[in-house]
Amino acid sequence: MTPAMTPAMTPASAAPRALHLRIATPDGLAVDEAGVRALRAEDDSGAFGVLPEHADFLTVLVPCVVRWHGADGTHRFCMVEGGMLRVDGGAEVAIATAAAVLGDSLEAVAARVREARERRLEAARNARVEQTRLHARAVREIVRCLRPDLHVDGIGRLEP
Repeated sequence: MTPAMTPAMTPASAAPRALHLRIATPDGLAVDEAGVRALRAEDDSGAFGVLPEHADFLTVLVPCVVRWHGADGTHRFCMVEGGMLRVDGGAEVAIATAAAVLGDSLEAVAARVREARERRLEAARNARVEQTRLHARAVREIVRCLRPDLHVDGIGRLEP
């Protein structure tokens, strides 16, 4: 192997046989798979594909489902919430994203995305309720300090 060749290249053809895919999130490595034959993702310009020997490439992903074909011919899917995709040396594909949801079918990924979305929405609703309670409590306290002659009844109304 010459110094210019990557480990995925063979000396006879000097062309990569497959891609090595890594998808990283702040929580760790979601995917580390060698032998990927093809990959599809999306950026602002639309969907694109990556095959072995692809030119070096850097793009910003939009939230999308990354699809790839493994060495055994299986189709894999990963929903990413945007991020950066880099192709290096025609053999390495690295994706950095805020969140990744993996699955062996689009239906499985869609179900997991729906569940995660519902959890996030419920957490956001709870946070808004708590924020409103804290705001109301702060306003009542400010009024109590500024107007000691007023009294707040049991349900938050001001009474003289």
